[in-house]
Amino acid sequence: MSNENTDQLMKLGNQVGRSTVAVVDAVTQRGGFKGEELSTIGQLRDQAIQIISLVEQMQQDAAMEDDEE
Repeated sequence: MSNENTDQLMKLGNQVGRSTVAVVDAVTQRGGFKGEELSTIGQLRDQAIQIISLVEQMQQDAAMEDDEE
């Protein structure tokens, strides 16, 4: 995968993750989920947080590599 593709994937992954968390939080505050859906919704939110964390770690690693060069 080219560096440009990796950068695009990281940017998109970060945006999707943050949007997912925002939507889940907004709908939850409005009482938009049934009780039996909460486990799945919680898992989705946790997965989005993991994506955000991974992307941020990859960006930090890339920045450190750039500083070393």
